[in-house]
Amino acid sequence: MKRKIIAVFLIMVLVLSSLTACKKKETASGDADNTIEEKNEESKVEMPPASVADRIDPTTKVHGIYVTGAMAGKDAFNNLIELCDNTDLNAMVIDVKDDAGNITYDMDLDMVHEIGAVKEYVRDMPGLIKKLHEHGIYCIARVVCFKDPCLASGRDDLALKLPTGEPIVDGHGNAFVNPYKKEVHDYIIAVSKKAVEAGFDEIQFDYVRFPIGNDADNADYGVDTKKYTRVKCISSFFTYCETEFHKDGIIFGADLFGTIIGSELDEQATGQVYKDIAMKADVVCPMIYPSHYANGNFGLEVPDAKPYEAILGALGRSTKALSVIAEGARAYVRPWLQSFTAPWIEGHIEYDLEAIKAQIQAVYDAGYEEWILWNASNKYNYE
Repeated sequence: MKRKIIAVFLIMVLVLSSLTACKKKETASGDADNTIEEKNEESKVEMPPASVADRIDPTTKVHGIYVTGAMAGKDAFNNLIELCDNTDLNAMVIDVKDDAGNITYDMDLDMVHEIGAVKEYVRDMPGLIKKLHEHGIYCIARVVCFKDPCLASGRDDLALKLPTGEPIVDGHGNAFVNPYKKEVHDYIIAVSKKAVEAGFDEIQFDYVRFPIGNDADNADYGVDTKKYTRVKCISSFFTYCETEFHKDGIIFGADLFGTIIGSELDEQATGQVYKDIAMKADVVCPMIYPSHYANGNFGLEVPDAKPYEAILGALGRSTKALSVIAEGARAYVRPWLQSFTAPWIEGHIEYDLEAIKAQIQAVYDAGYEEWILWNASNKYNYE
């Protein structure tokens, strides 16, 4: 009798083991479309809940300017430091990985050297950061993400291409890499962590989106984009970054198209969902330049000609979009403001100090406290 019982027990164990093995095999051979999402999920670690205010010093209210890597390495950079010393400017967003994919100083990371990405504009980045901190300037590393000609040429397997093999580029011929590639994500995070090691206070992503246009729509992403959408891809990337950065106490934010706020069409095209990103990043920086809004937006005939009203309208949309998220669980909002004149717009105005001050006042009147000025040439009319 005992032998029969033992035999039955052994048969049951073998059946259960077989079912478990089948289930594991089925999971392992699942859709390739979910590869990045699954790997990013695996990277999650248990962390105590923390609000954004727990990670960012609440007394830090950024009033900043954008600085290129080339400018940061010139003697003229001292003029920008002096500008901060003499005004309420207290922060700089400095290129670490620029629009061409260049790493702007000699970074101690094998891959940047392997792909020839180092362009040593700044000889001593830690020394530069130390100097800025001595002047009370908060230092933010700008890291351009998926527009990366250096990575696309150095690692052809990571480049975004049409089915014909032609690269996907922007209007200036700058190539994009494939946002679905896990190695691309890892590279961006590795560069960002090295920037923090150099002394930067915060990481700020730009071009953390899909390219836009017919070529981008027809590109070979290597996944079923109907199932694993652009929105899922960008969301997965931010989840991965949230885990990787926050476990090391790193503050990170992202530049986002202002037009995605309240526009599902723009969200689907770029992959950027304002509310979703605001629940993962510490800071969101909507690019709400009045010149970027079509005539009629916010009830304005020419938004560019009404800097105060355009910014107030854009931030009103931001407030509405984020109102569904508890204050402690959502990112700080730090908009980019226009510090350049847009002569290509009919009915434009000159963006002098008065226009810049009008935008800043709109930020305050909308209930926000932080802002950054953008001028691609780093020529700021702010005295």
